[in-house]
Amino acid sequence: MRIGELAKATGTTPRALRHYEQAGLITSVRAHNGYREYDERAAVRVRNIRHLLAVGLTLDDVRCFLPCLDGDMATAPPARGKLRIAEARLAVLDARIAAQTEARDRLAEALTPAREADGPHR
Repeated sequence: MRIGELAKATGTTPRALRHYEQAGLITSVRAHNGYREYDERAAVRVRNIRHLLAVGLTLDDVRCFLPCLDGDMATAPPARGKLRIAEARLAVLDARIAAQTEARDRLAEALTPAREADGPHR
């Protein structure tokens, strides 16, 4: 199937597919006219890539899952090593959320005197 067909079948864009290919997550062959051609298994792989990205992993994280991308990742239990990758990403996200929450709280606190001085007519 061509890139547009794969994009439509997986709910993604040709640009994203080219990005996944550049990252080494999917492969294609070039037809005689230069178009990318993907086999039917590519759709499963792309859906799995999108699933992993949707849960918060990065493309670098997804690369660690290459041996698993052709199976049913949404329902299969993760391998121990893969679980550690996901747990490490969760820790990074938790730290970012905590830092953003602290920044928001400091800004809200800094705005309190200005809001009180401005009165109820805001």
